[in-house]
Amino acid sequence: MTNSTSTNVPTDADGAAGAPVRAGRREWTALGVLMLPLLLVSMDVSVLYFAIPSISADLRPSGTQQLWIFDVYGFVLSGLLMTMGSVGDRVGRRRLLLCGAAAFGAASLVAAYADSPGTLIAARAVLGVGGATLMPSTMALVRTMFTDPGERAKAVAIWSGVMTGGIALGSVMSGVLVQYFWWGSVFLVNLPAMALLLLLGPVLLPESRNPAPGRFDLVSVPLSMAAVFPVVYGLKKIPSEGAHPLYVVSIAVGLLFAALFVHRQRTADSPMISPALFRGRGFAPAVVLNLVSAFGVMGSAYFTTQYLQSVLGMSALESALWALLPSVPIGLAAPLAAALVQRGVDRGRVVAAGFVTGGAGFVLLALTGTDALWLALGAAGVLSAGLVVVMSQLNDLALSAAPLERAGSATSLLETGAEFGGALGMAVLGSVGTAVYRHGIPASAPAPAHDTLGSALAVAARLPGRTGDALAATARAAFTHGMQGASVAGAAVLALAAVAAATTLRGTEVRQTPAEKSEEEPERAAV
Repeated sequence: MTNSTSTNVPTDADGAAGAPVRAGRREWTALGVLMLPLLLVSMDVSVLYFAIPSISADLRPSGTQQLWIFDVYGFVLSGLLMTMGSVGDRVGRRRLLLCGAAAFGAASLVAAYADSPGTLIAARAVLGVGGATLMPSTMALVRTMFTDPGERAKAVAIWSGVMTGGIALGSVMSGVLVQYFWWGSVFLVNLPAMALLLLLGPVLLPESRNPAPGRFDLVSVPLSMAAVFPVVYGLKKIPSEGAHPLYVVSIAVGLLFAALFVHRQRTADSPMISPALFRGRGFAPAVVLNLVSAFGVMGSAYFTTQYLQSVLGMSALESALWALLPSVPIGLAAPLAAALVQRGVDRGRVVAAGFVTGGAGFVLLALTGTDALWLALGAAGVLSAGLVVVMSQLNDLALSAAPLERAGSATSLLETGAEFGGALGMAVLGSVGTAVYRHGIPASAPAPAHDTLGSALAVAARLPGRTGDALAATARAAFTHGMQGASVAGAAVLALAAVAAATTLRGTEVRQTPAEKSEEEPERAAV
């Protein structure tokens, strides 16, 4: 029986795959509706960037509370991605998406009018829960709506571009809103998009689920959270606060639970993440290489943001506006890559070229001096364009390789890997940069100046005349040298990834899945 909610998706009520059909106006309109919540979820990662000072003045949170206001969203989101992807496969991706949108909208309203730090922290945590339902559901629904391989590749390219661009846009929007309104407005902007999704989603989006999901493995839920949360927490704290024993232990504990989680998936009768996913051609390399691409994106962003503000002396809003320029090539890179693969260019070569381009961006960043705005922006643009090519192609490959009934689980694995990769990029490249920075600060400088560039500039501002100016100049030069050293390391990682992509992804061109082919053959025979 054909699903009544879609004109082109050849699925039955349980989401069984059918022959690919060209998408119509309804499907492309539905894609536009899906992009709204995706954009907001990605923006919420950085939307508090400029709102935190106003929140601090109004709610007066403690230092620990302020950190949790900022970080709890990302921690909860990353910890629940695998769980929500599996839930969507069982209860229906559209149903989960609409439930998540309702939760996201309600939490946004509570956050906007929060009257205490605890209320805001709780609301941000619920936003993370909602975001964890929205991210895997949107891509899984893209897999359901676009059964034609070429159209699916274009849709996934759009998904990847919106996801990446939203992070940059979030900080700018928060700056503009806080300048003209109060801090709660950064949350209220979520409401119209979520209302539109709740209104149009039931009409435009098809329902799909695994027709035989098996019993939900409750034990895997806490194991997955215990694996992801401590590792992401430790990796995100190390760049700014150093390899404190607490953070090292946190990572070790997370890795222990990760091993237990993998063992559970391999031995459970009905695992949350089926090991069969990794038997799909190209799926495992796609997950790993997608992690590496996130490593490059977030590792470079850790330096470019500080470079614009602390080295070039821009205000936070000014630096955020300048940072939008590197996002421009993103809109062109992913569709171009999809077109090349559609015309027969080997996907492994396209992904390898994306990594090489990203590596070239790191090389340009390694050449950036203490007064080179355009070179820094150009480096960020080249790097972002190359890695968006990588991410869009790997997302499409993973979705194509995964069975339709496990599209939510496949997407959640990709996104969880990206969270790990981003945190790892900040930790590894941040640590390299910090080591070089500290080596460049004279031993006679005050102790706080050895910690971070921000601390050094704060110390320099309190020192008299030329002494303060000299320390500030030395600290800026040391940070730039650290950025250069980290960029060399980043370029080396992406070069190795390019070789791995060319080797492991060779011949993984866009094509129908076995399920789609098997159901299409009888129709051709009948004709």
